[in-house]
Amino acid sequence: MEQTTFFTLGQRVHSSTDPRRVGTVKFVGNVEGYSGTWVGVDWDNEGDGKHDGSINGVRYLQGRSQNSASFLRPQNLSLGISLLQALKLRYQSQSTEQDEDEMYVLSASNKRVSVQLLGKDKIQDKLSRFEELTSASISYLGVSTPGDPAEISASVPNLKELDLMGNLITDWKDVGTICEQLPHLVALNLSNNLMTQNITGLPLLKAIRVLVLNSTGINWSQVEILEHSLPVIEELHLMGNNISSIKPTSSSTVQGFDSLRLLNLEDNCLAEWDEILKLSQLKSLEQLYLNKNKLTCIFYPDKNKIQEFLSNHESCEESYFPFQNLRCLLLGSNEINDLASIDSLNTFPKLIDIRFSDNPIADPGRGGLPRFVLIARLAKVEMLNGSEISARERKESEIRYVRLVMSKLLDNPEEINCLHPRYHSEMCGLISR
Repeated sequence: MEQTTFFTLGQRVHSSTDPRRVGTVKFVGNVEGYSGTWVGVDWDNEGDGKHDGSINGVRYLQGRSQNSASFLRPQNLSLGISLLQALKLRYQSQSTEQDEDEMYVLSASNKRVSVQLLGKDKIQDKLSRFEELTSASISYLGVSTPGDPAEISASVPNLKELDLMGNLITDWKDVGTICEQLPHLVALNLSNNLMTQNITGLPLLKAIRVLVLNSTGINWSQVEILEHSLPVIEELHLMGNNISSIKPTSSSTVQGFDSLRLLNLEDNCLAEWDEILKLSQLKSLEQLYLNKNKLTCIFYPDKNKIQEFLSNHESCEESYFPFQNLRCLLLGSNEINDLASIDSLNTFPKLIDIRFSDNPIADPGRGGLPRFVLIARLAKVEMLNGSEISARERKESEIRYVRLVMSKLLDNPEEINCLHPRYHSEMCGLISR
């Protein structure tokens, strides 16, 4: 008899033959023209399915794309396994002959040469002793539940880093259970687990310093709730969550996150720099990753803008500077196309590492600025687009830039001041040195 009662709408499952093929149950029941009960799944990866949820003109579910949905028999789907089962599967199972046959390199004549791992037995033995594990990766193994909490704490008491990417975890309470049983856990990766929006009841995660929530469906309102459970968080990764706005709950700017040094918002939908300015009061923030968003311009807020953000905030200080400790700002693959955005970066108090690649303003092929002009216009930058700026490159870039400005605008000093603000104030003496 088919055990269809185990499947409910919204439940996360994976293919019984491939734990990397993960999706959400969107239908359970009969399909016209076919006998028995079917489970309709909308797969996370486009192309894993066969259709969009309709068969022979009848719609049973709405797939996320034209080929993301499938109908399967219940026995062809898995509801997942526990955390401890996954750990045993990954670290205590012996490699098969097939696994060892697949360990080879190709010779110069394109023949297979078997590879034997030096000390493999010793490594396997150490990894199989759970009490010695400090770092574990059980990504894409179909973990759906913590299992017995007491077993977790007894089995891996010294675990500090845990990678749960691509599993079937959805409930924040399960995350809380895992963290409570792993008192030394400082880094947790939950990427590609589709988390529920309800974060109530999450305990204090007092040891977590690095939390990776890429492609989990989280929004900023949930991030604000999470902040109360993350007193020592230092790195927060939120890539690929379609975040388009930053919505603080109790102020015009984001509060709390007193230890946060790195915030990764890459590959989202942020289009307005005003949204980013809501992060400007995070006083420990040193690295802000904004690659692959939709930003068209950036600017450093003047006194009026600062007052607009902070006028109603009790802790507003006279000495407050926006982004006062920001050292690294990654802005690659946005839509920035104005000189003012480039020049505004000079105003950030401690900014020395900038990525501007794949923006129109920084792409010479699209009429943007070449590297030497960017270096010359950015007075304090030490790292540009991932490449260090040597003292020699800076001097040569600034001299070349001054000559370029003089050759084009020598007869129009007012235009020089407008378009090249560093020229008169800092650089016009370079040629005579």
